[in-house]
Amino acid sequence: MTTGPTDPTDHDDHETDEIGPEEDSHRGAFGDFGGTTGAFIERTFREKILLVGVTLPPHLDEDTEALLDELELLVDTAGADVVGRVVQRRTRPEPATYIGKGKVTELKQLAEAVDCDTVVFDDELSPAQQNNLEKALGRTAIDRTAVILDIFAQNASSQEGKAQVELAMHRYRLPRLRGKGGSLSQQAGGSGGGLGARRGPGETQLEVDRRRVLRRVHKLEADLREITQHRETQRKARSRSRVTHVALVGYTNAGKSTLLNQLTDADVLVEDRLFATLDATTRRLELPGGEGVLATDTVGFVRKLPHQLVEAFRSTLDVAAQADLLVHVVDSSAADPEGQMAAVREVLDEIDAGEVPELICFNKRDVTEEWKRLVDRHPGSVAVSGRTGEGFDDLLLAISDRLRSLTSSVELLVPFARGDVMAEVHREGEVISEEATDDGMLLRARLDDAGRSKLAAYLVGGPAGGPH
Repeated sequence: MTTGPTDPTDHDDHETDEIGPEEDSHRGAFGDFGGTTGAFIERTFREKILLVGVTLPPHLDEDTEALLDELELLVDTAGADVVGRVVQRRTRPEPATYIGKGKVTELKQLAEAVDCDTVVFDDELSPAQQNNLEKALGRTAIDRTAVILDIFAQNASSQEGKAQVELAMHRYRLPRLRGKGGSLSQQAGGSGGGLGARRGPGETQLEVDRRRVLRRVHKLEADLREITQHRETQRKARSRSRVTHVALVGYTNAGKSTLLNQLTDADVLVEDRLFATLDATTRRLELPGGEGVLATDTVGFVRKLPHQLVEAFRSTLDVAAQADLLVHVVDSSAADPEGQMAAVREVLDEIDAGEVPELICFNKRDVTEEWKRLVDRHPGSVAVSGRTGEGFDDLLLAISDRLRSLTSSVELLVPFARGDVMAEVHREGEVISEEATDDGMLLRARLDDAGRSKLAAYLVGGPAGGPH
């Protein structure tokens, strides 16, 4: 591992000098981005991976090391082994190679010394930077985005999930397709006289690959639009049924699937690894007051979640934006739970779910005492153990209270003969009290905006007390 201050030969110049002549590719799987393999990391053997991080203002080397620790977990999840890491401090990325030329030379020497297959950068590389680095290093160079896409491709199981991941991978690959010049032309100019003799090389393999990828992208986009329309129809039906919806969100491997399984007897895959589950699972959850809500386990988030994935999974992630309440599950034993919470909220803002009410649930209280400090710092939060069930009663009560606070307490006067209205009040909300009067049944109930609008004719003097 090599870390240290900025290399004295590295300056923030902006020239884009040619990197040395292209060398034969090493044995990594990523190659020229135009191959037929669906993976970015080879799995017929455990690739050796070298990590590269760049500390840019206002961040510190400690921040970069923490991100590289997480990247190492991602690489392990993808099925490869990290054999070293390099860290550099810069004021801005080098346009041609992201890191400076002196550091590129150092990186090449280290890569040869450890015989690594692939070099993985923690930040997203431009296609030109990737190409220049591969020429200089003589081996595959990829970034965090490619590793995350690779993991998603491994774990997607449903038809929708597979289509979403494939679309994201094609969008990522498209600008990185590289050709080999006229040597891959499919048809050359005609020989002899006539018009054919004046034609240059015909269609190159690069153009064929690009057109093939674009056709596939358009097909996947059409398929996902159809799935999205079907999902929207289901959402409208659920909205008409007035069932309250709770979404479990959080950093990957925070324990969302474990909580859903414990709370609802669901059968969601649970593994101690990143992005073990990608497909949203919805189950009915019974709250202490007897009311039933729908609870959905969503895909986990991570720092620097690729924009391609956010866009591709937007229809799936919309479940969070449409929810009545977000249960934000946080791993209290994580090295930086606050940083993970910030990363989750960043994605929630990106998918227009930042304004949905949030209940913070610190998980894994059975393995650390840190949850006590976290709960103190975040009033209204709860702490549970998804493994032992400790704190579940507190969580269910908190969910019930938060949902109740989203409604208003109102009084309604319903004529004795209108049993249908009485039943409607019970369907629309929670009846707190009932009292027989000379004019009918006086009900005190919690109703949301739609329920109050539907029963407006029976309200006594408007909302009583407002939300609380």
